[in-house]
Amino acid sequence: MERVICLAIGYGLGLFQTAYIYGKAHGVDIRKMGSGNAGTTNTLRVFGAKAGLIVFVGDVLKCVISIVLARLLFADSRPDIIYLLMLYAAAGAILGHNFPFYLGFKGGKGIAATAGLVAFHPAFIPMGIVVFFSIFLITHYVSLGSLMLYAGFLIQLVVMGEMGIFGMSRGALYELYAVGAFLTSMAYVKHRANIVRLLKGEERKTYLTKKNKV
Repeated sequence: MERVICLAIGYGLGLFQTAYIYGKAHGVDIRKMGSGNAGTTNTLRVFGAKAGLIVFVGDVLKCVISIVLARLLFADSRPDIIYLLMLYAAAGAILGHNFPFYLGFKGGKGIAATAGLVAFHPAFIPMGIVVFFSIFLITHYVSLGSLMLYAGFLIQLVVMGEMGIFGMSRGALYELYAVGAFLTSMAYVKHRANIVRLLKGEERKTYLTKKNKV
């Protein structure tokens, strides 16, 4: 039951579609602009860096808040699986972001929301910063940085779990890894078109400048 509650909390918060709301406030449907994706990167390209930052922060916060609420609700009653429950809450937020029911299940790709996983454990912060920004600043491919970020997250999740950092039983650890693998697989599926373009050398580059204007 705790898992269902955490998923529901996350999904509810994930429904706060920052990019869509920002676009509507400026008289446009972001899903009909640029790449058609209701996320940070498309907002950056359509509206500029300031808008991209606003949407990024909003998407990160809904995942962070989901994780914090899960901890507040279950840290005392289920300390043995609290990290698992927090990951379920994060998964709910990412699912709500990617598949909002009131927008025909057409949301973003979940990368900015995934950045909120830093609230899961502070050890993920340096990995996320180094992996994403080193790749993005060198290649200017947001998609490549995002995909490598997820791969790094899953690897670190397993390594930390095997080191005993999460303090969970073997069965709970396997479940934790399964949720992490599900989120990683979903990110790769959501980016399948980007992967094809990357392989063909046709992926669009993103810059933190007016070059992104469409």
